[in-house]
Amino acid sequence: MVSLPRPGRGVARAATLAVAAGAGLASYAAWEARQYTLRRVSVPLLPPGHAPLKVLHLSDIHMAPDQRAKQEWLRGLADLGPDLVVNTGDNLAHMRSVPVVTDALGGLLDVPGVYVLGSNDYYSPGMRNPLRYLLPDDGRRNTQVPQLPWPELKERFGSAGWLDLTNGFGSLTVGGTTIAFAGVDDPHLGYDDLDRVAGPADPAADVRLGVTHAPYLRVLDQLARDGYDAIIAGHTHGGQVCLPTLGGTGRALTTNCDLEPARARGLHRHPADSSPGDDGSAWLHVSAGLGTNPYVRFRVACRPEATLLTLT
Repeated sequence: MVSLPRPGRGVARAATLAVAAGAGLASYAAWEARQYTLRRVSVPLLPPGHAPLKVLHLSDIHMAPDQRAKQEWLRGLADLGPDLVVNTGDNLAHMRSVPVVTDALGGLLDVPGVYVLGSNDYYSPGMRNPLRYLLPDDGRRNTQVPQLPWPELKERFGSAGWLDLTNGFGSLTVGGTTIAFAGVDDPHLGYDDLDRVAGPADPAADVRLGVTHAPYLRVLDQLARDGYDAIIAGHTHGGQVCLPTLGGTGRALTTNCDLEPARARGLHRHPADSSPGDDGSAWLHVSAGLGTNPYVRFRVACRPEATLLTLT
């Protein structure tokens, strides 16, 4: 009978260190997922002579009733005094989240606003392996889970006067600036109907904004080609788990759509190699969002965020 050698002290120590490192990373990732951050970004797109506008971009709140720290932080954003709120979807994470979300929005619902919905406004999130996001998209969507009360969410937003941009248009005059909007339903679920919002953006408006939950290239391409000055999106969670970088922003590994990871969050151009003034190009702002899947509340090198966009 052959006796196998016992693992040496070095192997056992390495295993212990690996377990400790994994536990430490998980603890850090859970802590970072609760470090709500306000980012401030200037976007130079107003015509000459127009006063700056403060636009609060909210996305991927993924609210559950027990997330009180998130609710309190979100409620405090009204103190910023935004001129406009743009909500790019995925507000819900629970069947009882609608009154929680609207209560947390508080005074923001008294501000002019526009919105589109995301997949987790329609369908309840489920447990899934986050490593799947690193694999090629197989096109499957979890639409067999219970539907969330999205009609109630739309009713409450509508009662507050927010414009529903689901595969449609809208316009607002804010601070003397006329803004024309086009928005699509969630492209991640394939609900976007680009034919319904096709055509040149309103030339009479001072500013033209496109709004989508998920920044799929087909949507970005059409909105930029049709003359929208900027496109506002969410969905990517900024990569959620990023490789730390010296700049502190983190390098995204995935976007959960066909947008390249280099533009997973922040302000960019679309197409990526275009410049302001190029025909068929637009600014693109992608929010890393405020939430996560409620079953996997982890973030690494990618803090949850809302963004105050100052249009100048």
